Amino acid sequence: MTEQTKIIETIELKKIYGMGDVEVMALNGISIQILAGEFVAVMGPSGSGKSTLMNILGCLDRPSEGRYLLAGEDVSNMSRAELAHIRNQRIGFVFQSFNLLPKMTALENVMLPLIYQRENRLSVHERRQRAEAALESVGLAERAHHLPKELSGGQQQRVAIARALINDPILILADEPTGNLDTRSSLEIMELLHGLNERGVTIVMVTHEADIAAHTRRVIRIRDGRLDSDHHNGGRSEEAKAALRQSLAALSEEAQP
Repeated sequence: MTEQTKIIETIELKKIYGMGDVEVMALNGISIQILAGEFVAVMGPSGSGKSTLMNILGCLDRPSEGRYLLAGEDVSNMSRAELAHIRNQRIGFVFQSFNLLPKMTALENVMLPLIYQRENRLSVHERRQRAEAALESVGLAERAHHLPKELSGGQQQRVAIARALINDPILILADEPTGNLDTRSSLEIMELLHGLNERGVTIVMVTHEADIAAHTRRVIRIRDGRLDSDHHNGGRSEEAKAALRQSLAALSEEAQP
């Protein structure tokens, strides 16, 4: 490891679930480090523990044993209220199912994290300005006043990404972000994630698709609650990025009248 900032550091993480007299070891001693600016895929078969790991990394759950340092701060034993504050201020979430509120417009959905700020609260005008800028950054400024049902799947995911970015988080956690999308929308979302990463955003993405994982610079595999492998993609991520942009260009040409 270099002296670059560690956004994530886990030390012998364990998560044990009790089921009657039976204990299930969902995580069994996971130790990883993820540096600022990395784009990392987390993979593993169903039941491997990757979802449990992501819940802990996202401060949605706490480990039974071990430590989790987020940007150098030990969050392992924080209270629920403290974890909620960390989630709101420091982590952006992108989910497979978008998790947009159906009766709110795209703009209102993006503004939500700002409403729950406890510190440095913004005026309604300031929140609106910031949300409009976030939607513009994902290419959806013209859809700001549309409801989720009026947007395509790819557009809904863009709204979700704008919402994840609204508080300028130190970490984006993406859970199967292309899982509910068609091929073109998946390519567009990966292009957007590449662009964010090139601007320095740290992204950790769960995926079961090898072709999607190929876009990341590093792949962590979890199996039976343990770290199975951790390797860098080398030039594969650049090759995947170039192929993606060629595919998008080809699709754009086909769409021309």
